[in-house]
Amino acid sequence: MRRWRWVALVAVAAGLAGCATLGERETAASRAAQRFAESVRREDGPRACAALAPETRQELEQSAESPCPEALLQEDLSYRGRVRSVQVYGQQAQVVLDGDTLFLSRFPTGWRVTAAGCEPRPQRPYQCQVKGG
Repeated sequence: MRRWRWVALVAVAAGLAGCATLGERETAASRAAQRFAESVRREDGPRACAALAPETRQELEQSAESPCPEALLQEDLSYRGRVRSVQVYGQQAQVVLDGDTLFLSRFPTGWRVTAAGCEPRPQRPYQCQVKGG
């Protein structure tokens, strides 16, 4: 019985060691947002689409009735500035750039953009050009 307790303690400690700090999660979300923005700015549709969450990519393709790289570049998202703020809430993040707000979710493969081209609206949810279902 003592051996199983030790094994359980080691497993819990290993699991906790794998958890990123808030600062590390903010940095990772910020970098993912910057990679997405840079891909869009350079009109690299395939790379930008790879940064989207699966449901966001699917919704974009369905609504545009075209492949993601083409559909995303037709959205006319413009990125020209730096990250102004990052807020992480568990597995969700909001990254505010100059001229845009992105929402991201943490997947096993890393942070993915769930919504882009988002503008705040007083007392209402953000209005986003690109979003998942």
